[in-house]
Amino acid sequence: MKVTLIQMDIAWNAPTANRVEAESLMRGAAGTDLYVLPEMFTTGFAVESEGVAEQAESDTLRWMQGMAGELNAAVAGSVAVRTDGGQYCNRLYFVTPDGTYRYYDKRHLFTYGGENNAYTAGGQRIVVEWRGMKFLLQVCYDLRFPVFSRNAMQRTSPEEEPHPLYDCAIYVANWPDSRRRVWDTLTRARALENQCYVLAVNRVGNDSQCHYNGGTAVIDAYGKDIATAEDNVSAAITAEIDMERLVNFRKKFPVLADGDYCMIEIGRKTPV
Repeated sequence: MKVTLIQMDIAWNAPTANRVEAESLMRGAAGTDLYVLPEMFTTGFAVESEGVAEQAESDTLRWMQGMAGELNAAVAGSVAVRTDGGQYCNRLYFVTPDGTYRYYDKRHLFTYGGENNAYTAGGQRIVVEWRGMKFLLQVCYDLRFPVFSRNAMQRTSPEEEPHPLYDCAIYVANWPDSRRRVWDTLTRARALENQCYVLAVNRVGNDSQCHYNGGTAVIDAYGKDIATAEDNVSAAITAEIDMERLVNFRKKFPVLADGDYCMIEIGRKTPV
């Protein structure tokens, strides 16, 4: 599978301009299966939800649906949304070419920055399947909580051979350069401990509080970088992620089968 990660300088609370910038980067990397955009890619990381959050069925979601259809690829990215029930969520959409989508609401809100005062935490892990691979959806601060992202063997029927819960973890972020070493360390750790690919997508540029220098990378299950973006530059990076190679590695070195949560049985809740 071919994946493209979009590292961009996000203009503060300027959805139209940011969609134009993202579209330009995406069109310059046509022919991929999945495009991944940063956290809150239309506004920048905003803890003030009023005047920033969009309706759940928003112009940005419709734009993502349009781009997915035009490029015949899935498009993923996080947006601040106001739900029909009046709650605010940091919502990561995963949109496919036929216009259907699934979403994950960020579970771990960034208390240090006040995100918990404006947004409601999600309650579920979300795994989506796309073109033969399973993707775990995660947002920024989730990276610091490895139990929530723990991979495990599962089966959905007694006759089925056990298989991993997911193959690739997506982390979209606005992660400042002051904590860049943490980002670099933990994204590789998540790949190693969960025996999966990691798509780590961060922004560049500035907001009123922080500078962001990137660190966007495609990381394999050995913790090695397949592709990286240049720091402090808006860019689209594309790489191939090889499902056959991952399956062979898992068979040769069965880490997941030896884990504390080695099996998720049919009918049981995910053990996290």
